[in-house]
Amino acid sequence: MRALVRAARARPRLEDEWDAASWASAETLELAHFRPEGSAHRPRTRARLVHTGDGIAGIFRVEDRYVRSRHRRFGDPVYQDSCVEVFLEPRPGGGGYLNFEMNAGGALLASHVTDPRRVDGELMAAKRLRPDDGRLVEVRSTLPARVEPEIAKPVDWQLAFFIPLALVERYVGALGPLGGQSWRGNLYKCGDSTSHPHWASWSPLDERNFHLPRCFGTLDFEAPRP
Repeated sequence: MRALVRAARARPRLEDEWDAASWASAETLELAHFRPEGSAHRPRTRARLVHTGDGIAGIFRVEDRYVRSRHRRFGDPVYQDSCVEVFLEPRPGGGGYLNFEMNAGGALLASHVTDPRRVDGELMAAKRLRPDDGRLVEVRSTLPARVEPEIAKPVDWQLAFFIPLALVERYVGALGPLGGQSWRGNLYKCGDSTSHPHWASWSPLDERNFHLPRCFGTLDFEAPRP
């Protein structure tokens, strides 16, 4: 899988919704690869990514049901809730990757992973981002911070985020201008502890495990237009 991350003249506002002009130029990525271990619930999930001089902005649009968000603190296991995620590997094959996991209420879990092999179910080498780092990531959801009990009826929700380039560089080193670079990465939708669990990805997985750099797709960053 390969996608173009377009250069934006200005950072989209997190309040800008999916159909806003600020997102119009971005490619639409479909998270259409569902793992067979999941339920019959397969929510349509799309994402758009752009980059600016200071970071990466994105928006997810989810046509969902069985939506649940219990976790509200940074670092909570948000993947148990209705959740969208973006994994970014700036230097393919070196320096590790960062995972940003956000539930439908906007709570964030983020880590820097340098060895994704599993030992007793835990990643071999993964460092949670500090709370002060987490506060640098901006997240806005169209749903309330807490959704409990679960919403069983159909509901569309959107989540926008901004990841500062300076934050990524704290963990992988200086990267320089994004235009012209190619990163590896993947985008996910899950809901481990909802009544209808599911696991979807943009780039297909060969097992039910989101921490598989071998299954990442390629993200090409467009050079800024003059």
